[in-house]
Amino acid sequence: MEFSHIPVLYKEVIEGLEIKPEGVYLDGTVGGGGHSSLIAERLTTGKLYCTDRDEEALKAAGEKLKEYKDKVTLLHSNYLDAVKLLKDMGEKGTDGILLDLGVSSYQLDNPERGFSYREDAPLDMRMDRSEGTSAADIVNEWSEEELRRIIKEYGEEKCAGRIASAIVKKRAEKKIESTFELNKIIADAMPAKMKADTHPSKRTYQALRIACNGELDALEGALDEMLDYLNPGGRIAIITFHSLEDRIVKKKFMEAEKPCICPPNFPQCVCGRVSKGHRVNHKAITATEEELENNRRSKPAKLRIFEKQ
Repeated sequence: MEFSHIPVLYKEVIEGLEIKPEGVYLDGTVGGGGHSSLIAERLTTGKLYCTDRDEEALKAAGEKLKEYKDKVTLLHSNYLDAVKLLKDMGEKGTDGILLDLGVSSYQLDNPERGFSYREDAPLDMRMDRSEGTSAADIVNEWSEEELRRIIKEYGEEKCAGRIASAIVKKRAEKKIESTFELNKIIADAMPAKMKADTHPSKRTYQALRIACNGELDALEGALDEMLDYLNPGGRIAIITFHSLEDRIVKKKFMEAEKPCICPPNFPQCVCGRVSKGHRVNHKAITATEEELENNRRSKPAKLRIFEKQ
């Protein structure tokens, strides 16, 4: 197996989900099917539902999971709609949910998708290429102020203003169409000392991808519903790849564990909010040295797990 196709934090995910052979599971971001294959092989009479908004990734996952076709159902959907889909199919709850929020190996390894700044390709970055706004649309059509905002907020890029200004200036001369065109604009806009630690385009590409796919909004919208949909003792495991997503997950899990909103000086709770369960790990789980040696994509990954009571 090539390193790029090893599922990130796969040992920790499988251990953390505590898979029941007869259970019902949801992989809301199946990607190429790496994590799902490890879940499916542990099921006997259980079922695994796999959703992904990327039709090409879903097709690749189908190939990966074909030996488990009697246990696995593939659905073309954003994970935001996954709970509704499962309810419509008659499932009253699930024993485990997995969300791997990074760009899948399948997407990164297909340069024409435009997710990687290391390959020259058309600017796209849409998870679902049948709809939505592409990175090229954003780069060429959004205002300088909007570009600056998303690059600063979603990319946490200190040079956001300089990069946004350089993009607007360059697109006035010619439409920006490829990843390498954008790379040069970004690199030229940044002072040398800001390019030493990481690839100049890394944070801007993160920002564009989040904006294209509405990733933060989807996560905020899905978590409460997924927590409620877990069966007692069921677990949800979420892998994030940047601090914005991790903060959302950490905050949601903390609120689900201790939802009381009464002032701290009240002698007892009067708001009536009841805990949904507990955080399995209070500190995010990260890759071991061994995994980092075999899979460089695991470096920024953080895993958080919550158990329903």
